[in-house]
Amino acid sequence: MLIKTSKFKQSASSIHGCPKTAMQEYAFIGRSNVGKSSLINMLCNNNKLAKTSATPGKTQLINHFLINEEWFLVDLPGYGYAKTGKEKREKFATIIYDYCKKRDNLVCLFVLIDSRLPLQKIDFEFMMWCGENEIPFSIIYTQADKNSKAELAKHIKNIEKELLEHWEEMPNTFISSAESKLGKEDILDFIEYNYKEVNANRTKSAK
Repeated sequence: MLIKTSKFKQSASSIHGCPKTAMQEYAFIGRSNVGKSSLINMLCNNNKLAKTSATPGKTQLINHFLINEEWFLVDLPGYGYAKTGKEKREKFATIIYDYCKKRDNLVCLFVLIDSRLPLQKIDFEFMMWCGENEIPFSIIYTQADKNSKAELAKHIKNIEKELLEHWEEMPNTFISSAESKLGKEDILDFIEYNYKEVNANRTKSAK
């Protein structure tokens, strides 16, 4: 997929403020400071699209970006930022869970995992919740350029081994680097494939 245009559409503090449209949505979420904004900007060829910050927890709303005038890329609040107060963490959790469970437009949720670290408890718990609630999701390992190839392979193998103790098979997974653009083509091709499949199914249903 070639992204020709990408622009900010709107922000919402709850699912009720999301665009009233049937356009497909592909959402990105992860633990705070996982490199989500940098990844989104890399995918869209626009370094100013999603706001990046050295301060974790910057994204606090559901942000919709219109891609190619055809579908939405959605930037969700990061979860698990310890310095955020309990009340605000609970608010973020409500925003995230409502969107994931109730947004009919959502085709795939991309869960970002830091490839430099062992599987974090909060990532594991969130992915288990997605599975229990039948939310379609894929995993994107971020910051891949920060490891040697051997370290990267070892970390991913350990994470997947732990996950497969609870799952029969892994969801779709991608390895990425915002700096080297690793994974860009694979992620966008995956979105394009799903976009066409959903449209084809809608056309069949309409007949």
